[in-house]
Amino acid sequence: MKDLKYLAAFSIPTVALFGLFFQDYWVWATPIFAFVCIPVLELIFPVDTSNLDGDTVESKVKNKVFDWLLYLNLPIVFGIVIYGLYLVSATPLETYEFIGLVFSVGIVLGVNGINVAHELGHRQKTNERFLGKALLLPSFYMHFYIEHNYGHHLNAATPEDPATAKYNQSVYSFWVTSTIRQYFSAWRIQNKLLKNAGSTFWSFKNDMLWYTILQLTYLAIVVLAFGTIALLFAIASGIVGFVLLETVNYIEHYGLMRLQTKSGRYERVKEVHSWNSNHVIGRIVLYELTRHSDHHFKSSKKYQVLDCHEESPQMPFGYPTSMVLSMIPPLWFKIMNKRVPKSMIIS
Repeated sequence: MKDLKYLAAFSIPTVALFGLFFQDYWVWATPIFAFVCIPVLELIFPVDTSNLDGDTVESKVKNKVFDWLLYLNLPIVFGIVIYGLYLVSATPLETYEFIGLVFSVGIVLGVNGINVAHELGHRQKTNERFLGKALLLPSFYMHFYIEHNYGHHLNAATPEDPATAKYNQSVYSFWVTSTIRQYFSAWRIQNKLLKNAGSTFWSFKNDMLWYTILQLTYLAIVVLAFGTIALLFAIASGIVGFVLLETVNYIEHYGLMRLQTKSGRYERVKEVHSWNSNHVIGRIVLYELTRHSDHHFKSSKKYQVLDCHEESPQMPFGYPTSMVLSMIPPLWFKIMNKRVPKSMIIS
């Protein structure tokens, strides 16, 4: 039964469906649940730093239940998106209802869409990677697959990495720099991959071109099937989804920088170059994303067997709570700056 604890990850889409169905002020239930209720629960439940033993790890890796808990997010996410598009196009809504629905669907896109896509994007099977890319589509962040796998995991905790927040950089500044830099970085990586394969820009191997076509096609289908209001809804909820991702990126590596060796190269990525959190509620809801240090140590490792490393810098709160704190830069800096190792601060 313990293996089914990750069903709690479906609590956010469940609350979102509740808001979509009842509307009125219920449309704000998802933001309140995600960024008020969950942070409160994180403060109540204890921190769990325990790791699995070898036999248990082997058993959990082979257990397909953990994989299906990821796959189920595809119909859930797209079902909620379609329901939301239908609702805003067919139902007269107050402005506060429309905005609430944007945030509700956007949070689902970020948590059950992009976050799950991140996990599946690291898998070796083509069908799992396909599902991951599909989950990125409604947030217009399909380029994340290329930049994250071929860029971020190589450059994490260096100035060259768009997804590593600098010391004293606010989350609002990071949203802009990371979003723009990651997109252009993905194109540079794609062009390099094409060149290495002896292919041209118009090759079928140009995934970035396909991503652009697919995302534009998605918007075209939305406007043709549901109208311009639904198009606005799709764009706005997609933005909320990838802004949530960038907020997570912000807290994952904030202020942590790899040192350069005498040769000018950066030291290898270690467990100390990512912020770790063992707060159980955030771990479950985010499919263990909060054990980010171990993920960077071995990116192919499945979420259900990620470890806690004692040498990793520990966040005082869980990821959901930390995301809320990051929205108040003076408070974030006061809490986190003293935790950043002085040797890693690059002026």
